[in-house]
Amino acid sequence: MSDMNQDKPLIAVVGSLNMDLVVKTDIIPEEGETVSGEELHYLAGGKGANQAVAAARLGGQTTMIGAVGSDGFGERLLHSLTDSGADASQVRVLEDTVTGTASIWLSKGDNRIIVIPGANGQVVPEMLEEADKVKSLTAAAAVLLQLEIPLPAVTRAAELAAESSALVVLNPAPAVPGLPQELLRCVDVVTPNRSELAVLTGRDDLRPEDVDAAVAELAASLGAAVVTTLGPEGAVYAAAPGGRVQAGRAGACRAPGYAVSAIDTTGAGDCFNGALAVALARGETLDAAVGYAMGAAALSVTKLGAQSGMPYAREVEAFLAEHSARG
Repeated sequence: MSDMNQDKPLIAVVGSLNMDLVVKTDIIPEEGETVSGEELHYLAGGKGANQAVAAARLGGQTTMIGAVGSDGFGERLLHSLTDSGADASQVRVLEDTVTGTASIWLSKGDNRIIVIPGANGQVVPEMLEEADKVKSLTAAAAVLLQLEIPLPAVTRAAELAAESSALVVLNPAPAVPGLPQELLRCVDVVTPNRSELAVLTGRDDLRPEDVDAAVAELAASLGAAVVTTLGPEGAVYAAAPGGRVQAGRAGACRAPGYAVSAIDTTGAGDCFNGALAVALARGETLDAAVGYAMGAAALSVTKLGAQSGMPYAREVEAFLAEHSARG
């Protein structure tokens, strides 16, 4: 039985943990070009861990499920989770395996990323069938999934969560064409960005003016809610009639973004997903949850580091109150 409508809802996150190697540079090199960088930082990351940290800082009782290697990077990632209030006891430490890494080139607030899976690539369905993980997945108010671990494990996590009344939120990143029906039929909310929406809908030439229609069509075809993030432009969302998550009106809706001075956009999407899951798990409407997540994501880009930049609930509440007062 899931834990819905509580001030501190149970959130289970199944996904990746990476050490981010962040290079700050004025110039992103072209093919065959060498440039001088400015700074190198080792920062905790991985879409799964980022979303777990976001959810924990925003008030969710959050459990992270995944794997790291038996190395210094793995130890640092576990500490980063616990320091933010997340439960890292269900992260498996795999012997003779390296922790996942992400090489991030950061230039003028924009980023390019190359991921090495490491231990993330060894998360298998059987891991999720261990008693403690089944308990976390079936007791959660919301289960948050991404695609940086093997697809069979993501699918099994969704199936286990769907056996209870847990809300299943899928962040389809990185984009994978042709997701299995076994996964999609378990999902209540899908959260692609614009490029991921293009992959999910098979529209390689998706134009900005076509996003609203694509979101509404995808929601109808999945029988679920779809929320597409557009960076500083905000988000477009729609909910299928009869789905567990409903919007205030039929068709595609728009939520505005916030103008902030971006320092690092690396974890913005992950912050959005963590915030959305917490808000929905508290019983908020899709409209309110998207607005809350937009505020959290805007704050996250004003600091360096995916996890270190995740805001706390009090900061988001103050930010939203300030912008509401401005009208």
